Amino acid sequence: MLENLPVLSYQHGGLTIEGYSRAAVQSYWRIPELKLGFDLGGSPWDFIGIPTFLVTHSHLDHMAALPVYVARRRMMKMEPPTIYLPEEVVEPTEKMLKAWQKLDRGRMVCNLVGVKHGQEIELSREHVATVFATTHTVPSVGYLIWQRRRKLKPEYQSMTGDQIRELRLAGTEVTHELRTPLICYTGDTSPAGLDAYPPAFDAKILIIEMTFFRPDHRREKIHKYGHLHLDDFLERADKFRNEKIIAMHFSTRYPTNQIEKSVMKRLPEELRERFKLWL
Repeated sequence: MLENLPVLSYQHGGLTIEGYSRAAVQSYWRIPELKLGFDLGGSPWDFIGIPTFLVTHSHLDHMAALPVYVARRRMMKMEPPTIYLPEEVVEPTEKMLKAWQKLDRGRMVCNLVGVKHGQEIELSREHVATVFATTHTVPSVGYLIWQRRRKLKPEYQSMTGDQIRELRLAGTEVTHELRTPLICYTGDTSPAGLDAYPPAFDAKILIIEMTFFRPDHRREKIHKYGHLHLDDFLERADKFRNEKIIAMHFSTRYPTNQIEKSVMKRLPEELRERFKLWL
């Protein structure tokens, strides 16, 4: 298989997280087991097998490869993909694809679906995504993937199988849905976007930006432009209940070894053991 773009890979809890992310360069992710991807700042060749992408915002390093991805799927005779993205950018995205259709002389066929805060996306029988507002310089959202299953209601748990079957035949709903927060992907956001959505702190896997980390960085400016700083994590250390926290989207101003050394040194032990720096 062609490897035309960098892809890092990590496994946790039966899920594979693959992708790459550096600020102002490109961000793209996929979860193969869920047949789902996040953001399209780049499009590695084998990502074309993912039929659904959840895009957080329209900055180039998060969405520039959308035409490439759409065109490749059509070239390989795959079904048109479904792209979820903030509802405010659907119309200009359609215009952009039409422009590329003229330039490329190939049809850009896909399903663009606008989303907003509080909306739910049916992904499969076992999974649903919720959309939450984030705070950035352009319209932006984050996504949380929930695992769901049906469980017998407490009042029926002492009944026999025959009794439960009779209730079902009579039209009684004997089960209720249980949801477990599985993966949260924030995209780019200032702390306000994270704080306003508490379930993000409970997701089994949290994929979150940490663009800046140096103590001399001006946090008020960083927040103004919709990003997070290492100190924002330190101030919220007791809130993160995630099993694994994947920090990504680091500034390109600093080399990998400097980022890793500086960040891991300052993280408290209870966070350090759960952190994975995407470098």
